[in-house]
Amino acid sequence: MSAPSLAPVEQAIGFSFGDKSLLQRAFVHRSFLNELLDEQEGLLDNERLEFLGDTVLSYIVSERLYHLFPQQNEGDLTNLRSDLVRRETLARLAVELNLGSYLLLGHGEEESGGRTRPATLCATFEALIGAVYLDLGIEAVKKVVFGLLAEDIEQMQARTHTKDPKSRLQEYGQATFGFTPRYKVAEAIGPDHAKRFVMLVHINGRPLGVGDGRSKQEADQLAAAMALHRAGQPAPEYIPNPLLERRHGFDLLPGTPSEPLSVPMSAA
Repeated sequence: MSAPSLAPVEQAIGFSFGDKSLLQRAFVHRSFLNELLDEQEGLLDNERLEFLGDTVLSYIVSERLYHLFPQQNEGDLTNLRSDLVRRETLARLAVELNLGSYLLLGHGEEESGGRTRPATLCATFEALIGAVYLDLGIEAVKKVVFGLLAEDIEQMQARTHTKDPKSRLQEYGQATFGFTPRYKVAEAIGPDHAKRFVMLVHINGRPLGVGDGRSKQEADQLAAAMALHRAGQPAPEYIPNPLLERRHGFDLLPGTPSEPLSVPMSAA
């Protein structure tokens, strides 16, 4: 089986390789080597390049997010990075570059749909990034990756720069009732390494929402989203949790705002 020309790949990423064999290796699937004749055993599969590319991607995306989102904490940045480097995203980029067409696969892998399998496409994209890094350097990798992810990052910035539920509830509470929402821990469940928190939000002593999360901050946001929803305010972040809400005295049907909120006007 002869390898297809990879010139279209070079054209698609905007760079020409000095070491063409390195680029070719990025497309050699392990199944292909398993079916080679002895005299061709000098070829290598793309798994080492995949390992390298995965690490390089994580580094450059982490660095970019660190500078783009100075207000986000470590946990938030980790979630943002996961969105950009997850299997589905990288497989989509591989499809955009038509990388599956250039894969060297064994017959069994070919017949089982390996050329379009998301896991295989993701691995191929990572291997390509590893090859770009070795042959062309980190700046070339950044140009390739961030050119492909430009729209994803733009959408991420638009979402992230929208005020979160907690900020919106604070503005609503102060404007409507003249009081700032207060949050308190209602429950802490599980061992220290896997603890979940249930947070209640109050305005001037009245409980308005409850949220459950892996951190107090996550639970705060969910509690604030519920409070906004109950007040008839836009809250797309609200995730109904009838059992939790009922346990804490909220008889709220999923997706249905309750009676108009009011709070006592005495000082907290």
